[in-house]
Amino acid sequence: MTADASVPSATSQPATPQPVTPQRTSVVVVGAGPAGLTLANILRAASVDCVVLENESREFVEQRPRAGFLEEWAVRALDGRGLADRLLQNTVVHTECEFRLAGEHHRFPYADVSGQRHFVYPQPLLVTDLVREYADVRGGDIRFGVRDVEPAGIDTDRPSVAYTDPRTGERVRLDCDFIAGCDGARGVTRDCLPSEHVTIARHDFGVGWLALLAEAPPSSDCVVFGIHPRGFAGHMARSPQVTRYYLECPPGDDPDNWSHERVWSELHERLAADGAPPLIEGKLIEKRVLAMHNYVVEPMAYGRLYLAGDSAHLLAPIGAKGMNLAIHDSLLLGDAFVAHYGKGDESGLRGYSAACLRRVWQYQEFSQWLSEVYHGASSGDPFRAGVARARLRRTLGSPAAAAGFAELFLGKDTDY
Repeated sequence: MTADASVPSATSQPATPQPVTPQRTSVVVVGAGPAGLTLANILRAASVDCVVLENESREFVEQRPRAGFLEEWAVRALDGRGLADRLLQNTVVHTECEFRLAGEHHRFPYADVSGQRHFVYPQPLLVTDLVREYADVRGGDIRFGVRDVEPAGIDTDRPSVAYTDPRTGERVRLDCDFIAGCDGARGVTRDCLPSEHVTIARHDFGVGWLALLAEAPPSSDCVVFGIHPRGFAGHMARSPQVTRYYLECPPGDDPDNWSHERVWSELHERLAADGAPPLIEGKLIEKRVLAMHNYVVEPMAYGRLYLAGDSAHLLAPIGAKGMNLAIHDSLLLGDAFVAHYGKGDESGLRGYSAACLRRVWQYQEFSQWLSEVYHGASSGDPFRAGVARARLRRTLGSPAAAAGFAELFLGKDTDY
């Protein structure tokens, strides 16, 4: 009988422990997305030692397709810290959105209502800017392509993060004061939180969205939301040459079920409205089905570990909130670390989770509210469809309702 390969034989030798090289820094930032890089830049500007660890390559994180809308408060905050020069030079500003349903289109001038605007700036461009500022301009330490990242000691005063160097195969341990878990929904840091001290609240929207990128100029000068019995459709500009589209689809659908012809047929159908310009078709360069669910980790900190961005909370792209929340977290956490090292002020770290969660839950509530507007017509439930129509009519027809919607849609810098 052949021995089970997973069980050492009597003659096998124990594996030689891999040597570990210890190093030291103040803060280890795990993850080089918008949250981690914004945080790292804040720390670097304040002369707080930090190391950023990222398991992907620099080229990958600078090209990974993700969100594209920034709220005005976020742009102002980045600009105030010297992190928005290229953004402000290259962004497109939106002041309106459009709802299409029942063959009609309705413009919503949210800038007139709220005084706030949306800035179109794809996440890969923001990440590229933040990497450049942190690593190339400010000389920050960022290590790409690391493997087997392992935080340890988060409930002690001697936390650390170990990883495998991709070039040498050497195991490296970074001893530190704090760990910032900015490694997203599939990262390792959230799993370090002890289950008895953490609640993860989840919500499943019961639909899927087919996320598409088309090599085609935008067909409208604003974001378009198509509310249709066949399913929601969305149109969002990404650049003068590329447009993001969404199509509601069954949860877990296979992108291969959606041919070029089927995609464009459904987009034409669901976004049709009298007087609206025709869609400009183009090659589809991305097709993936998104699982439309949200979650919130509460609290967002334990011991010496602080979560930020998607590692702490996930928002389906219903309200274009994810990147903005990640920036909000990192601003608060960065300022809390700077206050700790500069003045010995612990209040920001103590209050970090509670301060973040006020806005997180506000955005979660708005996401759920807006989902009913988007998906009520296609739910197959006449009651949900009627409620969705009533919500939209009130938003478009009542100045008070319009002001409330615009404030939430634009993420006005107020936490309730």
